[in-house]
Amino acid sequence: MKRFKKNPNDDDTEKVSDFDTHTVLRDPDRKLGLSFMRAMGILVVCLMVFSVLFSVSVVLRDPPSDGVLEASEARVFQPGVNKVVELEDHSSGSADVHKDKLLGGLLAAGFDEGSCLSRYQSASYRKETPQKPSAYLISKLRSYEALHKRCGPHTESYKKTLDALKSGHYSGSSDCNYVVWISFSGLGNRILTLASAFLYALLTNRVLLVDPGIDMPDLFCEPFPEASWFLPADFDLKNQFSSLDQKSPHCYGKMLKNNSISNLGEHGVPSYVFLHLVHDYDDQDKLFFCEQDQTFLQKTPWLIMKTDNYFVPSLFLIPSFEQELSKLFPNKETVFHFLGRYLLHPTNTVWGLITRYYKAYLANADERIGVQIRVFDAGTGPFQHVLDQILACTIKENLLPEINKQESISITSGTPKSKAVLMTSLSSGYFEKVRDMYWEHPTVTGEVIGIYQPSHEEYQQTEKPMHNHRALAEMYLLSLTDVLVTSSWSTFGYVAQSLGGLRPWILYKPENQTAPDPPCRRALSMEPCFHAPPFYDCKAKTGIDTGALVPHVIHCEDMSWGLKLVDRQDWL
Repeated sequence: MKRFKKNPNDDDTEKVSDFDTHTVLRDPDRKLGLSFMRAMGILVVCLMVFSVLFSVSVVLRDPPSDGVLEASEARVFQPGVNKVVELEDHSSGSADVHKDKLLGGLLAAGFDEGSCLSRYQSASYRKETPQKPSAYLISKLRSYEALHKRCGPHTESYKKTLDALKSGHYSGSSDCNYVVWISFSGLGNRILTLASAFLYALLTNRVLLVDPGIDMPDLFCEPFPEASWFLPADFDLKNQFSSLDQKSPHCYGKMLKNNSISNLGEHGVPSYVFLHLVHDYDDQDKLFFCEQDQTFLQKTPWLIMKTDNYFVPSLFLIPSFEQELSKLFPNKETVFHFLGRYLLHPTNTVWGLITRYYKAYLANADERIGVQIRVFDAGTGPFQHVLDQILACTIKENLLPEINKQESISITSGTPKSKAVLMTSLSSGYFEKVRDMYWEHPTVTGEVIGIYQPSHEEYQQTEKPMHNHRALAEMYLLSLTDVLVTSSWSTFGYVAQSLGGLRPWILYKPENQTAPDPPCRRALSMEPCFHAPPFYDCKAKTGIDTGALVPHVIHCEDMSWGLKLVDRQDWL
């Protein structure tokens, strides 16, 4: 502070001016008191600064509680470490977070994140996978996105090709060709067939258009930037989708039977072909998987596909696709893992179901175990032999500990390990029995076991929107577990294991209401099973075991006649 010279007209006081030009009178007798007050002020300021620094250090070390977390959509849980990850790109580590959000380049940047939170948040709920998409797959997806933008609904190219469909005949080449996926069958089947149709579109340079059905827009976000994948409501053939079958004149198998393809002439091409690839398809329909038939189909601008099969394994047996598939997927067992995580982003409504349940019941466990139960037996459950099989598998494989019936409480040193078991089933009976078992008895290991089941719908309700919302949420929650047990033949389980990059323990299908022995086995790969593959040698025109042609296409563990992709031959 600056001291002014004393004015002779003043009394024994002196005027002092501070930086704010406020004037105070200072009596010499008060100097000591003011000095003490200054010292106290400095001490208070120091204490305040120290308090702020201490608070900041505590917040950085220990994240806020779940209640605080819910208030911010920009934070999500990172499983395994129970911490949150900031999704905003304004820190020194933002490049790493951004790269993680894009799944190693699998996803395209530039989407409005708020419109589909799962697209970029889902990476923070999963453990980092050792599997990485190939550079060729990433490049192919970016090329496809450009193609879809150029040829998608309501573009000039789309309108031009649509005119050919309306005319009933087509000759010449088109800038854009399409495969239309018909929404058909249960949700698990739809998810698997959607990935199959998209891979076929990639291999044949076609644009995939999706029939919205009753609920597809409510379940999944748009996967491609700046263009919709949903078929417009005014598409000419949409009203015929439910009636298309093997008897339809444009069904490929029917056309082969009637020789109608040869009647088209050398340059004639049908305006569209219906591909009936449902489980009841016949030998002519199955010729879709032959090289020479693909040559003909390549000329057709519109392919309308109805299927309930994950037919990807048989695409690997078509010679003209072999080299391309090897470049796209050097590791053969990652096909659905990458295509599913690229295509299938739950809408915000479904994502809310997933994240709320995960945070409430699964996030804080040391280990998460998924048990997916699908029972094909007639009658109402729960069945004792199914329960016996579940417990035999999980305890034998050391997934769950045995209970101690001799003691009422376990005495362990330190903090016991916690395991959260997520069970999914149409019935609540299995959940209740396993929950009660671990509630009424301590474990021999001292581990704390929590048993949870999100829903029990009692029977499959495919046409009910909320049923499918919950089904998708449960598939996704299962995919977020560390260890997974699934049921034979279940597409629900296939989706969960492949999205999660998990090799599950598969419960063998019971026979004669008896628990199988052994109760389960470890899957050879994370890939789904193709339940109804063709057994036909296209060149020799004779039957053949298509599960013995190449090392990476083998028979499924849970269905001896099915086909699946594997990569590591040392598992065999």
